Amino acid sequence: MEINDLLTMARKKDCSDLHITSGTALAVRRYGVLYILNGEDDFIPTLNESEALILSMLSEDQKEHVLKGLDLDMGFMMEDGTRIRANIYHQRNHLAASIRLLSNKIPSIEELGLPDTILKLADEYNGLVLVTGPTGSGKSTTLASMVEHINATRSNHIITIEDPIEYIYEHKKAMIHQREVGKDVTDFASALRSALREDPDIILVGEMRDFETINAAITAAETGHLVLATLHTSSAAQTVERIIDGCPVDAQNRIRIQLANVLRGTVTQHLLPAADGMGRVPATEIMINNNAVANHIRENKAFMINNDIQSGFQQGMHSMQSDVQRLVQFGEADANYAKRFLV
Repeated sequence: MEINDLLTMARKKDCSDLHITSGTALAVRRYGVLYILNGEDDFIPTLNESEALILSMLSEDQKEHVLKGLDLDMGFMMEDGTRIRANIYHQRNHLAASIRLLSNKIPSIEELGLPDTILKLADEYNGLVLVTGPTGSGKSTTLASMVEHINATRSNHIITIEDPIEYIYEHKKAMIHQREVGKDVTDFASALRSALREDPDIILVGEMRDFETINAAITAAETGHLVLATLHTSSAAQTVERIIDGCPVDAQNRIRIQLANVLRGTVTQHLLPAADGMGRVPATEIMINNNAVANHIRENKAFMINNDIQSGFQQGMHSMQSDVQRLVQFGEADANYAKRFLV
């Protein structure tokens, strides 16, 4: 069996991830649950077959990189034109791969079941918009939906900086240039600095990982651009704290003031199992940066942002807990799983 056959099988079963570990059974993740494929009818590759499957995805340069013992993040296009994202790594002195299967179509905000407030954030013309959540919560897809909304509605120049490139955009009203870390650019921070000289209206940053990237993203937002970015945080308050804590102590006051001025809003999301067991539904927390939120950011009182969200319903804000309650009330989310969010 070839890698494209495996990926096609996983996609037909509506799986989000495929795991290959040399010498053991394959595994897939479907609707958030991991399944080991070791039944009578399942393909269980040998050690050599597993490594051959993994290496078949790689270019010669990528093979050389991996065979030196280094990990690799990459994008890969299937024969049918759809893309996957993969991380190739080593365990017990053999190769392994974690592969994320991406949709061949960028879904709309409405199709994802996300609130309309996210469209309003995408319609901003400057500032910083952050999409946050744990790994596998759909952050990249939400960002892609926001970019595609802009692409369909505004004549803008959009530059994306990704590691790796996941969704491919076609030019509609907007012109979109996609730059991949490790191929087109060396890192997020230097790509952001270069982007400011490339006449962008909007910059998408795959992840704000370090102070250099945070500083460059905030500078870009200050100079009149709309910056869309992700963080691995679980609430608006934690997002603000993570940004500030990621900066050197002598820069934290400056970043706090800048962030209060440029932040437009945060979207935090989790994917919950659907009540009927057929898929997952997004639960979100939405924070809009109003005067109260901005003051709490400046005053180093991020812990007060939860109160601002509670009182900001008229501005499109809501907490994660209230959204989970809504999903359970309307029979959309699995009630037992949702209990962990209803503390």
